[in-house]
Amino acid sequence: MNFRDWEMLATLYDTKNITHAAQQLFLSQPTLTSRLKKLENYYGVPLIIRKRRGITFTPEGFTLAKHAKQMLREQREIEESLNNMKDHVTGTLKVGVSNFFALNKMPKLLRLFNQNYPDVECQVVSGWSSDMHRALLNHDVHISFVKGDYPWQGEKELLYEEDVCIAAPWEFTWEELPTLPRIDYDTDTHMKSVIDSWWFNNYQENPYINIKVNQVETCKEMVINELGYAILANLVVEPYPNLITKTLHDQNGKPITRKTWMYYHQESLQLNIVRAFTDFIRTMDVKEL
Repeated sequence: MNFRDWEMLATLYDTKNITHAAQQLFLSQPTLTSRLKKLENYYGVPLIIRKRRGITFTPEGFTLAKHAKQMLREQREIEESLNNMKDHVTGTLKVGVSNFFALNKMPKLLRLFNQNYPDVECQVVSGWSSDMHRALLNHDVHISFVKGDYPWQGEKELLYEEDVCIAAPWEFTWEELPTLPRIDYDTDTHMKSVIDSWWFNNYQENPYINIKVNQVETCKEMVINELGYAILANLVVEPYPNLITKTLHDQNGKPITRKTWMYYHQESLQLNIVRAFTDFIRTMDVKEL
């Protein structure tokens, strides 16, 4: 196998879909299928099984796909080592970013960083914090920005802390909250646990959820348009002073907060590009961006 084969198998492994893989690789679907068939002929075994929606790997295909991902990782490490030998900061920085951070913080940070280091290419992946934590554990990224506390034995630095709050378009009392319409949204398991624990420590009845959306930004727009209240981190609604916000408190009366961290592996600091980026982040007041 060569680099293009590794890339193809790794992308198929991640997407589990020939059409999506072809799009990511900028190939036509017939071209990708033809290359895959050549690999199957070379090894004399089927590599994938086509299903109604997507694909699944055969045991032989799974073994080759794991090998492909490992070879790509080693190739990246070689390139990073070579770039690290140069006098100036250059190369590709891979960053995992939680969804809110990706939308509200990362564009400004990257613009400022690129002004100082124009020869750096930044590859950013975004998703729930739990996914970005996993990406760093798997060494798929150099650095991850995550909300919440996750098990981590490497380096981490606290960027900021924010209150978890009720945000509503109208005045309300704590007592009437269970009867008011609530906008719910998909979030990572850590935040969901925080919200659910607070609710059932304070109320016996279930919340009256009348709208469910898949993103916190959509949820915020629903609240702004007076369709209900939401429970979220206060930076999401801070730019909207007309909304009524009340901070949640735990059973000891302390505000419930959510921290945003920068996680990275200690050994990653051997790379000029990672060291430059972490040093840059330390100079920034990220919460105020």
